[in-house]
Amino acid sequence: MSNWVKTILFLIGSALLTHWIPSSFFRNIDTMVHEFGHAVVTLALSGKVMYIELYQDHSGVTYSSITKQWAIIPVALAGYITASLFAWFLFSAYSKGKQRLGLQVMIVLSALSLILFVRNGFGIMFLVGFIALTIIVLALTPKWLRDFYYLLLAFLCLEESVFGPFSLVIYAWGNARQAGDATNLALHTGIPAIVWATLFTLFALWCAKQAVQAFLGRNKRARSSSRQSPTPSYRD
Repeated sequence: MSNWVKTILFLIGSALLTHWIPSSFFRNIDTMVHEFGHAVVTLALSGKVMYIELYQDHSGVTYSSITKQWAIIPVALAGYITASLFAWFLFSAYSKGKQRLGLQVMIVLSALSLILFVRNGFGIMFLVGFIALTIIVLALTPKWLRDFYYLLLAFLCLEESVFGPFSLVIYAWGNARQAGDATNLALHTGIPAIVWATLFTLFALWCAKQAVQAFLGRNKRARSSSRQSPTPSYRD
């Protein structure tokens, strides 16, 4: 079975499984990472981030001021690209047995977003709740529960990082002015919004393929190790 087929099956499977689990609260992690990407690139290009708002329907918006017109392009690109790379990072960390590091990175990003950017009521409550819960999971729960929690977050981020830009393709097809970042890019480059939405989706799928390969690679190594017989010992 090709890696692309495995990726598509994993995405469909994760979408089905995570919709059976009460996971709506955690879907805002992908939104937070997306908006954090916009904010960091804005600051890197000497722009000003006024604030970020995260909403209960898993959408978000970054309000910023950019003096250089060309800078709008990398800022608009940053959101979906950051979210896709972050999903890949989570599975890469898992493949190396570094789930604690992945959770710590999520806490740091959430804390920075809370302190520096997010100002609306729901966004603040979400970040405070997520940070507190994740610290509790890191400090007090057994390894099996911590790993389950980590994989739940990782698969949610993977799913959202792909289906987010895919939905952008649908929006761009129906109304190019309602395609979010793709619309902004179209206005400043002349390239149609549906083209940008398709590029976001293809990049997200490529990152998802890398993530799935990392996940399967770790599980394959674990199965191989468990099949190995113990080293014989000699006792006089």
